Amino acid sequence: MRDAYIVTAIRTPGCRRNKGALADTRPEALLSFILDKAVSMTNGLAKKDVEDIMVGCSFPEAEQGLNVGRICSQIAGFPKETTGATVNRFCASGLEAIVEASMRVMVGFSECTIGAGLESMTFVPMGGNLPRPYPDWTKNHPDMYVSMGITAENVATRYNVSRQDQDEFAYQSHMKAAVARDNGKFIEVIPTPATKFVEQADGTFKKETFIQSVDDGIRDTTTIEGLASLRPVFSATGSVTAGNSSQTTDGAAASIIMSGDMVKKLGVKPLARLVSYATVGCEPDEMGIGPALAIPKALAKAGLKVEDIGLYEINEAFASQALYCMRELGLDKPGQVEKINIHGGAIALGHPLGCTGAKLAATLLNNMRTKGVKYGVESMCIGGGMGAAAVFELVE
Repeated sequence: MRDAYIVTAIRTPGCRRNKGALADTRPEALLSFILDKAVSMTNGLAKKDVEDIMVGCSFPEAEQGLNVGRICSQIAGFPKETTGATVNRFCASGLEAIVEASMRVMVGFSECTIGAGLESMTFVPMGGNLPRPYPDWTKNHPDMYVSMGITAENVATRYNVSRQDQDEFAYQSHMKAAVARDNGKFIEVIPTPATKFVEQADGTFKKETFIQSVDDGIRDTTTIEGLASLRPVFSATGSVTAGNSSQTTDGAAASIIMSGDMVKKLGVKPLARLVSYATVGCEPDEMGIGPALAIPKALAKAGLKVEDIGLYEINEAFASQALYCMRELGLDKPGQVEKINIHGGAIALGHPLGCTGAKLAATLLNNMRTKGVKYGVESMCIGGGMGAAAVFELVE
């Protein structure tokens, strides 16, 4: 089987749902922009060279519906011959899209593809616009549809993750993200055109455009005391708060994937190659433990151990589940904990659901290149009771 090389991996800023800089920017605009930019940043690549585009989206409906993967490829100016599809593995959708796009290259179906992710949680809310759980199933299995916040409470309670530890973890996420932002470490972020509707003196609204360059959910004024003062959100006696949970966010990300032959033809320098990918299932009411199960499976497929990995991006859906997974894997110890989410995670930077897997890949791969790290792992828990993890190897 051939290698699949990721040669470009970029993302838009992640901005807060409803209140953030991208709240008035339609998701199609975000995705078509980042697809166009990914191609233009790749030396020698033309849009006609891209054969297929896989787009992860957790709620592919309304503005994100009607196969947004195909629609946005056309908006972005790809020729009609370039195909597109929309992939849904909920929180891992963006990573699933990258893997499926890579598989097409690995088995010889394509020479060049794109794996991308998209979610505007402003335009399409959590759960979608018209959720309809299956009544007969929910009578005995309501856990399949339970709030993700409740699953985070379950993890905290069952595995003794304290409120203090969750708040400390959240604080560190914001502090790391603020330092990275202020020192230009988010090299994968592309300044992105955005729109806003500004009220005029006569009461009408005018559409204006501007460039958004940074993630706008980072709170560098966060304090432990402030986090400790927040009330639990999902249980009156719980420990999961808005402060130690991921932010709901808008954003898009894309990775260009090529065969070895295409890499040589264009003379481009790849970032990394996909080594292995694994998904696992777990109890839906504690879905947050997914990475603790998926990472060992992905490492075993790659013939690697936890100690072999130089950087991890483990999605911070909730501090409780991220802490549990780190502890279970032995990543909370000195020498290992420094490898986790080095520039902060979703608590500070946001979790744009279907985009997250592609977003974290862009962050991880660029950090691997900057730091000269040979192996990196990306992982996340998945609503409904799953986990996913991928291992990437830096191309020297």
